[in-house]
Amino acid sequence: MTATPAIRIERVGKRFGTGPVVLDDVNLDIAAGEFVCVLGASGCGKSTLLDLIAGLDRPSSGAITTAEGGAAVMFQESALMPWLTAAGNVELALRLRGIPRADRPRKALELLDVVNLTDAAAKRPHELSGGMRQRVALARALAQDRPVLLMDEPFAALDAITRDLLHEELERVWRATGRTIVFVTHNVREAARLGERVVLLSSRPGRVVGEWRMDAAPGRRIESPEVAAVAIEITERLRKEIRKNAA
Repeated sequence: MTATPAIRIERVGKRFGTGPVVLDDVNLDIAAGEFVCVLGASGCGKSTLLDLIAGLDRPSSGAITTAEGGAAVMFQESALMPWLTAAGNVELALRLRGIPRADRPRKALELLDVVNLTDAAAKRPHELSGGMRQRVALARALAQDRPVLLMDEPFAALDAITRDLLHEELERVWRATGRTIVFVTHNVREAARLGERVVLLSSRPGRVVGEWRMDAAPGRRIESPEVAAVAIEITERLRKEIRKNAA
């Protein structure tokens, strides 16, 4: 028997008011512990789909079920509280989770250690680089202790070298924690570098029009030949989808 998926998306459609359909008949199962990247042209409904999975909005049709415990969300902006230290931002998530005050400092440091940031525990966001702020945001998301982690283009604003380092960090954290990750990006190479599976949405309205499975073995890099080969294939399919919409 197939194990119950961590996320099940069944015939999901979404329309905002009387506007055009954003998502149409989206069907997707994501296994527990799987790392799935969702790609698509701008406006295809990637972020909308993530909001629906997170429960921040409701589908107009169809149904979404997630693993018991729900999902934590990490956005493109770190959205850290500027008056709190890195540890304080993580402690805030622990407090909202109901962790006793006495236990929070220790647990916050443990989570910052997971993202290799204990040395910056006492620093405030303005003292941190963009990559460091995103690592604090990741620690804060992990502090919610939810089985599913949803990531909406979290590295898009970073330079290429910092992004590459964070790819390594995220892969390490994923393998260490066993979280189910859904990672939305518009960067084809990033998707092929990170995902066990890459899912492509069509342009307006968004439907699943392609899936690619990647080798799950560690050590994949953004410059790896297998990443380049899959990225070329996905890019060609994405161009076809964009041309269809422009026609």
